[in-house]
Amino acid sequence: MELRHLRYFVMVAEERHFTRAAARLNMQQPPLSQQIRALEDELGFDLFKRHPKGVDLTAGGLVFLQEAQGILARVKEGSLKASRAAHGIEGQLSIGFTSSAAAHPLIPRIIRAYRERYPGVAVSLKEGSAKKLTDMSIEGGVDVGILRAPVSRHQSIEFYRLLNEEMLLTLPVGHRLLAEHDPSAKPPSISLDDLQDEQFILVRRPGAPGMYANLIKACQNAGFNPKIAFEVERMLTNVSLVAAGAGISIVPASMKDVHKESVVYCPIAHARPRLHAPITLVCRSFNQLPPLQNFIDLSRELSGRRALQRA
Repeated sequence: MELRHLRYFVMVAEERHFTRAAARLNMQQPPLSQQIRALEDELGFDLFKRHPKGVDLTAGGLVFLQEAQGILARVKEGSLKASRAAHGIEGQLSIGFTSSAAAHPLIPRIIRAYRERYPGVAVSLKEGSAKKLTDMSIEGGVDVGILRAPVSRHQSIEFYRLLNEEMLLTLPVGHRLLAEHDPSAKPPSISLDDLQDEQFILVRRPGAPGMYANLIKACQNAGFNPKIAFEVERMLTNVSLVAAGAGISIVPASMKDVHKESVVYCPIAHARPRLHAPITLVCRSFNQLPPLQNFIDLSRELSGRRALQRA
């Protein structure tokens, strides 16, 4: 018994006439009659009572009609669900993010746009460090992680660069380097050379190795090794400690509204290499399911990149 036999039977049952049913099925009447007879032989009972004006369902035919309609409806529903899953319209997507990456306005915009475009996808959100999100991507704990710079490499994952943004020097209000600055004016550019006596607050090297290493190298190129007062887990903690007067820091420009009443964000001059903060997607390089593919495509669209550069 095949699905086509059920479709043929249901059509004849609806029309109560073989010729009209054959016309709707775009086939000849004799082959249709043969298929119904074969179905009856397989079932072991008649489905129809034939008469000059057409056919009527037998008692067995009435019961079988309900079952056949149910089977065809379930097949149709299953096909629709499978199609929606195949196109990423339904399914699940687990997104991880670091606090500093989420501070950039692009990231909530991407997540919101994805939820609006694909409401049938169940989205879960998890926060963690860049290292944790990278490990979770390898192990399948998240489908995609949003972080700053890659912290480690593995053959089973890949990174996509969304953007680079400027890093800003973060100083507490009243800092000596701001002594001649008018608070109502635009923050001044401050040379990296002027920071050799300052206490730095940085995200730990395992959490942000690329940005950490770039800052160290830039300071060394300026002729000094930075004095590191604290190493913390998250960049938001950096700014809080700067606001408390515990030191200075360098953070992505998208964080410039954090504690802005007690912190001043200044451009950095004479930094070699130039200090910047990327935003990067990390995900598995194999078996990328449609919801993830759609997220990557949407990220490319909203970041203004025709193709995402592998980082």
